[in-house]
Amino acid sequence: MEAYCFKCRDKREIQAPQQVTLKNGRPATQGVCPVCGTKVFRIGKS
Repeated sequence: MEAYCFKCRDKREIQAPQQVTLKNGRPATQGVCPVCGTKVFRIGKS
């Protein structure tokens, strides 16, 4: 699954993805950018 990295300004494959649930109950995926190490986040089911 890919997410947009704001530091690299490009779409990157999510490294170490974790399924999380937002306060409103929507599913999301959180992980780390493999290039710069910044947290990346994508809303929606994977």
